[in-house]
Amino acid sequence: MLTENKKLENSLRLGRKVIPAPLFNLFQPLYHWALAWAGAVIYGFPSRSMKVVGVTGTKGKSTTVFLLAKIFEEAGESVAMIGSLGYKIKEKEWANNLKMTMPGRFRIQKFLAQAKRAGCKYVFLEVTSEGIKQKRHLGIKFDAAVLTNIQKEHLESHGSFEKYVKAKEQLFKKTAHTHILNEDEPLVEQFKKIKSNKKIFYGERDWARLGLETSLKGAFNHYNLLAAAAVAENYRIPVEKIREAVKKISAVKGRMEYIEAGQAFKVVVDYAHTPDSLAMVYDALKSDLPTGGRLIAVLGAAGGGRDKWKRPEFGRIAAHYADEIILTNEDPYDEDPAQILNEIKTGIPSSQSGKLKEILDRREAINTALASAKGHDIIVITGKGSEISMALANGQKISWSDQEVVLEFLKK
Repeated sequence: MLTENKKLENSLRLGRKVIPAPLFNLFQPLYHWALAWAGAVIYGFPSRSMKVVGVTGTKGKSTTVFLLAKIFEEAGESVAMIGSLGYKIKEKEWANNLKMTMPGRFRIQKFLAQAKRAGCKYVFLEVTSEGIKQKRHLGIKFDAAVLTNIQKEHLESHGSFEKYVKAKEQLFKKTAHTHILNEDEPLVEQFKKIKSNKKIFYGERDWARLGLETSLKGAFNHYNLLAAAAVAENYRIPVEKIREAVKKISAVKGRMEYIEAGQAFKVVVDYAHTPDSLAMVYDALKSDLPTGGRLIAVLGAAGGGRDKWKRPEFGRIAAHYADEIILTNEDPYDEDPAQILNEIKTGIPSSQSGKLKEILDRREAINTALASAKGHDIIVITGKGSEISMALANGQKISWSDQEVVLEFLKK
């Protein structure tokens, strides 16, 4: 059966290669639609046997999905999850090395079928705008949809911010049962209008009611925790279990993750991939900076034509918060890495160029930051978070981990 599935999947993809590009582009939505439903049919619509919760938004999806898995496990439920932090089916966990938060249609359906066979009751799934654009959400029966927040991202891909928001709306239009919305999100009114059997709102006002104690830093993590708690309460998870689970979570990999190896200074790795998330990370760390300490920022920007508008914004934000800036490579894809850095630099005022270094080799950039740090300093390395590969030109990927590079240097 699996061999036949693979044959069909390959046949559909072969069709894409032999059809002339202009003609394929015309029928692209139909191609993605066909792949999505073919995957669902072949694997027997496994999502219909489980409670699937889709989490979408610009930021916080990965952390919210991770928190949901932890909370529901604390309550004794069998869970599965898919996202940029990895895959999980009950006790089995493995890395997501696809450079794709939301996997392709056949891969998602295969995962759901595996989760069903393993006896999972709940599946928590990150749902991205790119995934929705390519119809990867079709054929999945979502029991609940969650909105974290909406900010500018993937504008080149979608064509405009309005189209990006409309892509996010598609998850809620495909989820008839329960919509769980961040009431403090300025665009929440648009999502309120989408029909559902039940609407649940969460916001900062819930923090005191829930009484959560957490080691996770940053106000943005409060919202991730509140989103996860709202989902849990919807499925009748006792508040006591939510509190117990949250208290046990000391860190989320690649999300405000502190790397400790006995050093005097602090090192933080974070995924921050939008201007707002970068500013929030820097602001949270700056407020924790001891007197006399420096914030040393190691950052870059993704290539492949992705959101070029963000690059000068990253430079401007780093210049505002950081005492030392090291620009470096991230995921250049087919773009010139040096040009990406030049575009980030356009946001850094010339008056602050004295605190700027450019080191394309990411390993060398991180080591330079670590070598220069003193006791009260905080080094923050952003852009890759928990990722385990770096995307280069011509489709190449190399193994990479910011955490491992930091630990290699600190343990010398």
